[in-house]
Amino acid sequence: MSKIEEVKAKVEAGKSKLVPGLVQEALDEGSAPGEILEAMVDSMGVVGEKFSSGEIFVPEMLIAAKAMSKGVEVLKPLMAGDGSNSLGTCIIGTVAGDLHDIGKNLVSMMIESAGFDMVDLGVDVPADTFVQAVKDNNNVKLVACSGLLTTTMPALKEAVQTIKAAYPELKVIVGGAPVTPEYAAEVGADGYAPDAGSAAVKAKELATA
Repeated sequence: MSKIEEVKAKVEAGKSKLVPGLVQEALDEGSAPGEILEAMVDSMGVVGEKFSSGEIFVPEMLIAAKAMSKGVEVLKPLMAGDGSNSLGTCIIGTVAGDLHDIGKNLVSMMIESAGFDMVDLGVDVPADTFVQAVKDNNNVKLVACSGLLTTTMPALKEAVQTIKAAYPELKVIVGGAPVTPEYAAEVGADGYAPDAGSAAVKAKELATA
């Protein structure tokens, strides 16, 4: 098994103590930092799929995300000079009236691990705050809005439409338990993700489109 394959397996298994050493070994063997990052993103994709299908649950997913972030720490200094690695800034928040953050935090970790700089606005975020955050940060490519209550669906709609009115070109991705692809399309979002793993894939797709 190549070192990169080992990194993938250990990220998937959530072995955060072993991952940094293996990442370093893969680098020493001549693997490119981007290649190692890609492998870790892939293994988080697998974790995301297992989570979606109910094979694993939030704790396992968090453990895997932690292992991945430990690996990313080793790669960060090497990739800092490589501006091409950053896909831009992603602003994320849970919409007004909703105080759920576990899903948002998972999505934030996953999108960050796909190569974005994250700005997390927290929970209960009014639509205008999203717009202000776009104004205050550089190179914003994506805004991710999360809503986990059916009662906050109107707030999600307002957030998407307010952001789009201010920045028509900006990509907006939405997600959360009651959100469907149809609803996402109806409110004018550019993308929808059912879970954190697919959010990272979708985010990358939208930012590079």
